[in-house]
Amino acid sequence: MQKGRMKGNSQRGHRLSNGTFGIKSLDSSFLTARQIEAARIAATRFMKREGSLWIKIFPDKPITKKPLEVRMGKGKGSVEYWAAVVKPGRILFEIGGVPFDVAKEALRLAAQKLPVKTKFIVARDYQA
Repeated sequence: MQKGRMKGNSQRGHRLSNGTFGIKSLDSSFLTARQIEAARIAATRFMKREGSLWIKIFPDKPITKKPLEVRMGKGKGSVEYWAAVVKPGRILFEIGGVPFDVAKEALRLAAQKLPVKTKFIVARDYQA
């Protein structure tokens, strides 16, 4: 699989579909499976397992790397980790079934674990 270019905004996954609250990416980056899992754990810990959390991205891109001190050639390196391609506008996580302040803090803690700038968003039909 080629590296590709991450130009432009996200064409899909830019609206809330399951939850009432979410975080939206403002940058483009590769998110590793470990970063996504760390963010998930941070959010669910704060929510004390109440409500629901949806992860809207999946790490399906293999990132390869050659070992240190290996000469050029001899084929492609082995898979180092898996990553999700994130463009601006992509919804990363959604939360439902918890109050506004709990959701905001849980998603703030999750966003701290990620290497992209994010924005907290609320569904249009939400009444406080």
